[in-house]
Amino acid sequence: MASWVLRLRKHGFLQPGKAEQRTGKNKKIGRKSHASDDDSVLFEEKPKRNRQRRMLRCIDSCCWIIGFLCTTWWLLLFLYHCLPLNLPGLQSPETPGSRLRRQGLTALHPVVLVPGAVTGGLELWEGRDCADGLFRRRLWGGSFTEIFKRPMCWLEHLSLDNETGLDPPGIRVRAVPGLVAADYFSPGYFVWAILIENLAKIGYEGKNLYMAAYDWRLSFQNTEIRDQTLSRLKSRIELLYVTNGEKKVVVVAHSMGGNYFLHFMKWVESPSPMGGGGGADWCAKYIKSVVNIAPAFLGLPKAMAGILSAESKDVAFIRSVAPGLLGSEMLGIQTLEHILRVIRTWDSMVSLLPKGGEAIWGDMDSSPEEYHVCNSTKTALNQDSSSMANRTDNRKKFQIQESTNYGRIVSFGKLASELHSSDLSSLQFEEEKVSQRASSIKNNGSSSCGNTWTEYDEMSHEALFEISKNKTYTVEPLFDLLRFIAPKMMKRAEAHFSHGLADDLNDPKYNHYKYWSNPLETKLPDAPDMKIYCLYGVGIPTERSYIYKLSQSNRCGSIPLHIDSSIDGSPNRCLKSGVYFTDGDETVNVLSAGFMCAKGWRGRTRFNPSGIDTYIHEYKHKAPANLLEGRGLQSGAHVDIMGNVDLIEDILRMAAGAPGTEMGGDRIHSDIMRISGKVKIQL
Repeated sequence: MASWVLRLRKHGFLQPGKAEQRTGKNKKIGRKSHASDDDSVLFEEKPKRNRQRRMLRCIDSCCWIIGFLCTTWWLLLFLYHCLPLNLPGLQSPETPGSRLRRQGLTALHPVVLVPGAVTGGLELWEGRDCADGLFRRRLWGGSFTEIFKRPMCWLEHLSLDNETGLDPPGIRVRAVPGLVAADYFSPGYFVWAILIENLAKIGYEGKNLYMAAYDWRLSFQNTEIRDQTLSRLKSRIELLYVTNGEKKVVVVAHSMGGNYFLHFMKWVESPSPMGGGGGADWCAKYIKSVVNIAPAFLGLPKAMAGILSAESKDVAFIRSVAPGLLGSEMLGIQTLEHILRVIRTWDSMVSLLPKGGEAIWGDMDSSPEEYHVCNSTKTALNQDSSSMANRTDNRKKFQIQESTNYGRIVSFGKLASELHSSDLSSLQFEEEKVSQRASSIKNNGSSSCGNTWTEYDEMSHEALFEISKNKTYTVEPLFDLLRFIAPKMMKRAEAHFSHGLADDLNDPKYNHYKYWSNPLETKLPDAPDMKIYCLYGVGIPTERSYIYKLSQSNRCGSIPLHIDSSIDGSPNRCLKSGVYFTDGDETVNVLSAGFMCAKGWRGRTRFNPSGIDTYIHEYKHKAPANLLEGRGLQSGAHVDIMGNVDLIEDILRMAAGAPGTEMGGDRIHSDIMRISGKVKIQL
């Protein structure tokens, strides 16, 4: 016991009592010759103890805040379930499934659900010694308790091999099968659960409803190479077709799942061994319609920020408010550094990078959304989309419009994001200027930095300075930058994905699987009777471009590039905390979600040679009125839209066989048609 107390005192967690202090004082009087030595020791110990006290006070405050929020939430939840259901305001509205069943709507077409990135569960089938007892336990999705019990082991098992993009030796993590794969992301946080429940109300069950779960970390083709996921999806669709009276299948995909199924449609009609060998008429025979919820067809600028610095607007805000919370200054961990190391092993991250180059995303001085006005967004969304052009003209009369250079995805400094390109120095990314690599580091980065090593540790400070010296990057130079700062990831992943804009889709090179998930480099199948829907939320500011700064930290394993969250702009410049915003669903911009259905595939184009009909349904975001509404019944947010009652009703009607024209055709609330019109590409 005494030794335990002494150890605590040594680390500054216990302070000597008053009697002990008086004894120490008397001893010092008797031994004045040692007074100066004792004072110097106390002087050195005091700052250390003060730091420890501050850290403990901060942890204590955080624990109290978290405890208070959790207690309040559970109390409200308890009251909600205990109070009588007939009290005013507590009656739940009738679900779309119940109402449509009462109107006579029943299941007709089999339905296949395709989840997106992150929302699908992953379970352990083989692991290292540190993962003992976790066989077939969820590592991703579920309670996430293993993050707190063994965080480094958890990160190790979620990482893929940095060379192959497949399993590391001795580790097998696989997608959770069945509807439970993505019904809930974590307890109480629904993804597909509400839609599945409503489908069940009109007659759907296991025989006509299937969740096409896959390991979303892998490249799309690697899901077939390792798990035969594409082959199993092909077989299941054929089985659903046969066992349901030869009714064609309705495919409902969310987020990255839309890109995944686009890859599948090209794979299934391509000859083996690269493809599934189904033939050119396979989709026409088996697929009724493809319903894309919050699709990211043209990629996300947000993915760029994730690969550069493992950041988004929320992470940057937390970093600015509590600088030590995500770094090693508090609790001795480097959270973002570990996250960056792991996500750079996931090839799926590269699949979400912006596609189409400057023709889609804009150049130094222009972009399709350049005159988007943030402070008028809510007002505009409440008006009918037919008057969009008039609103744009009227806005010019009473408001000074400022063009935002959204094409500059990353800028170093606010001035660099605003100046005309003629006022900036040459911005071409010259790799030879920044090719000072690991030779400038005395020791190997991975050995000197241990588990927190990132590819930034192979770069000299001069190389990083040259990166920031270039000031601003549009999409194409930004890919060059990513190839420089994350060469292993980009070399590995770009063998599986392409992000360009095809000149001639008849070129034999586009028969390679790396092009199949890019809608600008592949053709839709020859299936003129098939329908494609783009369903997504609007009315939420969504990240479009970023202002970065170079960190001055030389700490091993640190991330040298950060979003500069101290920078804000005028209201109609859509700049807040170092991030420029446009319209979208908080994750996917309207441009990425809607362009292909609005223009790229509209009518008979080179991307849609058979003239498949496309429809757009936009859902205006409406925040929940109170806590009892949960995440909202009319939310337009990227994941919360899965509980949007209007979207659910639309999907149920599609599954029951309603044609697109019967459902009212397009429903547009945003500027997607004007934005698409400003994209000048060959159709």
